[in-house]
Amino acid sequence: MNIGSFKSVNGQLLGSVATATIDLARLGLRPVESNNERAPAFEIMVLNVAKRWVQIGALWEMTSNSSGESFFQGKLDDPSLPEPLQIMLFGDVEEGYRVVWNRPAPRRENLDGSRTGRRSRASNADDFAGNATADGRVSDDQTADDYVPAF
Repeated sequence: MNIGSFKSVNGQLLGSVATATIDLARLGLRPVESNNERAPAFEIMVLNVAKRWVQIGALWEMTSNSSGESFFQGKLDDPSLPEPLQIMLFGDVEEGYRVVWNRPAPRRENLDGSRTGRRSRASNADDFAGNATADGRVSDDQTADDYVPAF
């Protein structure tokens, strides 16, 4: 499900995320400069009520196993949120990014009491940006028909 977008404005990636209960109208992606290969690509910043930029998340660059497409994956987290919001960004700097969300399935316990890892609820593929394989990998037939109505 698409819940937001980012676009380049005067050399900065600015955007928003909105759901039924969350409206983050002023978000920014701040590039992370690091030699650590495990460092995120971006810090997710939000303009708070006092008009100060504060970090509420991070994004790591990932590559699709099936198509080789690059995308960003991370989460938004803040004490005001009931739980972290897992997100993915698809697109590029020139065209902009669309913010995609999918609810992960809860962990299940095995008969021996051990827990299984989280798995995508949609095992038949209609999650994230339209299609994904049963194991959660993004397929290569992505479409970007995002329409934001004028108000």
